[in-house]
Amino acid sequence: MKGALLVAGTTSDAGKSVVVAGICRMLARRGVRVAPFKAQNMSNNSVVALDGEEIGRAQALQARACGLEPSVRFNPVLLKPGSDRRSQLVVLGKAVDTVGAKDYFRHRQHLRQVVADELASLRAEFDVVICEGAGSPAEINLRATDLANMGLARAAGLPVLLVGDIDRGGVLAHLFGTVAILEPEDQQLISGFIVNKFRGDVDLLRPGLDRLTELTGRPTLGVLPYAHDLWIDAEDSLGTVADAPVGRPRPPLGSQWLTVAAIRLPRISNSTDVEALACEPGVSVRWVDDPSRLTDADLVVVPGSKSTVSDLEWLRRTGIADALVARAAECRPILGICGGYQMLARHIDDQVESGSGRIAGLGLLDLDIEFAEPKVLRRITGRGADYPATTDGVAAPADRSTVARIPVHGYEIHYGRPARSGDPAWLELDDGRTEGSVRGAVWGTHLHGLMESDEFRRGWLREVAVRAGRSGFVVAEDVSVAAERESQLDLLADLIEKHLDVAALERVISLGATPGLPTLTVGR
Repeated sequence: MKGALLVAGTTSDAGKSVVVAGICRMLARRGVRVAPFKAQNMSNNSVVALDGEEIGRAQALQARACGLEPSVRFNPVLLKPGSDRRSQLVVLGKAVDTVGAKDYFRHRQHLRQVVADELASLRAEFDVVICEGAGSPAEINLRATDLANMGLARAAGLPVLLVGDIDRGGVLAHLFGTVAILEPEDQQLISGFIVNKFRGDVDLLRPGLDRLTELTGRPTLGVLPYAHDLWIDAEDSLGTVADAPVGRPRPPLGSQWLTVAAIRLPRISNSTDVEALACEPGVSVRWVDDPSRLTDADLVVVPGSKSTVSDLEWLRRTGIADALVARAAECRPILGICGGYQMLARHIDDQVESGSGRIAGLGLLDLDIEFAEPKVLRRITGRGADYPATTDGVAAPADRSTVARIPVHGYEIHYGRPARSGDPAWLELDDGRTEGSVRGAVWGTHLHGLMESDEFRRGWLREVAVRAGRSGFVVAEDVSVAAERESQLDLLADLIEKHLDVAALERVISLGATPGLPTLTVGR
């Protein structure tokens, strides 16, 4: 089997990322050498790849589905929004500029060549490359600079499968309208449809799908059901809805739950950091954007941000900043991660990201932060403190200087650096540095992915439970975040194999777009 395919969507969050991950895992299980590819991504959920550079987190997960380590080859262009009008441009893992929609034009020819070269290299090395589009190909106002949808498909001769989210409603119109609004040459590459997130009896939908085929000449390759147990790394902030739970909370092992309020910052980045907490039985994680929701939480997480100073100002405007200060004074648990960690400092001096200069932080940690070039990008290993359990599963009092040291891992993506810290460090890194801060019941770290260190997470949650007065909360001893992600990828592959016409899918990959497909005319 040899070929390539582009999976596009009628809308953002239609399911492109998960469909690509599912197809990749399904093919990999069949022995196909497969790789993912997203020419251009717009997301603040990123990860440091094995080569030390930055890519979208969804492509790292897709690489995992293929049995590969993450690489900039799989996501050569990444846009990280810092405001409504400007984004950081990351090319082959390195930040090269901050651009708006209009001045992005000056990069387009260079970026087209970068994208073409990387895709050609992958196609030469792997049997199959499964590409993911960005947003929707129906955004015809962006067609002239399109690198990831029909611009990529036409340049590389890729057949395209179009995914529509039926849970939003109007999916048949979305699928038909997306094809109809495209240029005739682009329409010729649309080879079929996939309906995503269906609930109910497929037989009730079938007449509509048959009519869609009559109107477009293109088949629907399958209808993927809404999978209640599916929750894997969100592509972007659309997955972080206020008051929505993270994951699927499982019943506690003890008599009490541990509740976590994760603050839904306007420019939130790496929101997936809290997913490791949500994997634990008895831990209920919710996104919040209202100070009243912090009152009853056992733990509050201030996550990463692409715009630390702007999001700190938002915390103050909403009253969440005051709630955090009051919470710290009561010795109630708070965790700050990356940008969230920086907001907890006494002072922030930022001449790089916001240009605001020296401003006051929340002062919950005895820490000063200074922003500087270049961006810190590195994968980290080290050791952290355990908080051992007694026979009843709760945390035992311990002298922090004598507790066991256990392995941790994570990665850093930030401009802000600690210029001074008067608090004890949280972690000891293998490169000889210390990292993070601890002050009372406030913890902070620049490390994304820290909570995926299973043994460390368990010990820390025991300490959080003690601080929160949850003696009835019991930490599970067998939860593995890595295993959870593997099971999610296998679930996706199972859904693809069961509900898609895999033989037809393989034909599209191998043979490309069907010649002579009907051209639809808008307003006919």
